[in-house]
This record gives sequence, C-alpha cells and structure tokens, in this order.
Amino acid sequence: MEALTQKKTLVEQAYDALLEAICVGDIRPGERLNQDDLAERLNVSRQPVNSAIAMLKAQRFVQDTGKRGVVVAPIDQALFDSIYQFRTAVEPMAVRLATTRMTPEAISIGREIIARGKSHVQSGDHVSALRADMDFHNLIYTLSGNMIIADTMNLNWRHLQRAMSEVLSVPGATLRVWKEHDRIFTAMVRGEAEYAARLMREHMEHAAPRSLKLAPSRDG
Repeated sequence: MEALTQKKTLVEQAYDALLEAICVGDIRPGERLNQDDLAERLNVSRQPVNSAIAMLKAQRFVQDTGKRGVVVAPIDQALFDSIYQFRTAVEPMAVRLATTRMTPEAISIGREIIARGKSHVQSGDHVSALRADMDFHNLIYTLSGNMIIADTMNLNWRHLQRAMSEVLSVPGATLRVWKEHDRIFTAMVRGEAEYAARLMREHMEHAAPRSLKLAPSRDG
C-alpha cells in the first residue's frame, strides 16, 4: 500500500487502499489488521483507518474475533452461493436492458475489453485477465441503465475478486470464460437480447461451480 494523498477524504482513501489490499490478496484471510501499523503505512492517523475498518466490517470483508482483534474475513461459501444466485437472476436482465442501448462506442469498448482479456490469458497475466473480466461485466451493468444493478454488483465483484484469482490460475479456465464473453457480446451486438440473456444465464451457471470449487482453498 502507498501513502495517501488528499483527493478523496482520508476515510475514503483508507477504505479504498484496504479493500484493494484484501481483494488482491496482499492482506490474506485470517490476517490481523493492526490499526497503528496501517495508519503508519498509509501516512494517516488512526481515525480514518478505524472508520475504514468499520465500513469493511459492515460489508463482510473483515471481522472482529475478540482477542485477536480485527482480521480479514475468510472467504465465505454461503456468501458466494448468495452472490451467484443473485447474479444468475440479475445479469441476464442486465444483458436484456443493455442490448437495447448498444452504440458504436459501446461496441468498440466491449470488443476492446474482450481482445484485452484474451491477450492477458495468452500471456498468463491472471491479475489483468481478472480486471478485464470485471470490466466486461461492468460495461453491461452500465449499459443497462439500471443504477441499482451497477451499484450492487460493483460491491459483489469485490467479494468475488478474492477467490477469482484462484479460479483464473487454473489452466483453461480463463479461455472458457472469454469464449463465453465473446458469444454473449456478439449476440448483444446483433440485437438478440433473449439469446444473449440465455447465454449469460448459462455463463453464470458455469461460472459458479468454477469459482465455488476453489473458494475454500483461499482459507486453507
């Protein structure tokens, strides 16, 4: 983590820095969060760090264990089940809405993301491939025009990110993901909303077992 600068509030900056460190695995499940140490590393007082930790606790990224204090929460199987149940229902709807709002600019952005994702897979850059995966789905949320979908899924994706790096390190996993993305987006470009929504539902049904199978390994 880097020292903070005065762009957002210090609480927001501390929250962003800690959330990123947790989601990319720099701070691992079960690791204790020492407020004094974090404040020094982020070049702030304890107050912004404490406020940020309180926000992360409310969002299930950290938890209070009593004697050990605040630690990074384990990857929760039940939470993942809930997120994928939600995604299976919501993402096909987002695709239907987004298909009616496709523009030349959106099509160009989507194709660039898919090309970038495939390139990262081929180079073995799993971290960048995951970011491209998030970008692909975020594009659909934005194009849907539904702010609730976008806001809700942005937070859910941060939970998913914690285990997806494990999934994307499995040979062949990312290749399947990007083939499915390509088919979904091609259907959207053609205006085939219902077909694209069905492909997205199948994508969610395939993605859940790939992710959930590996989620416990991040704790152990």
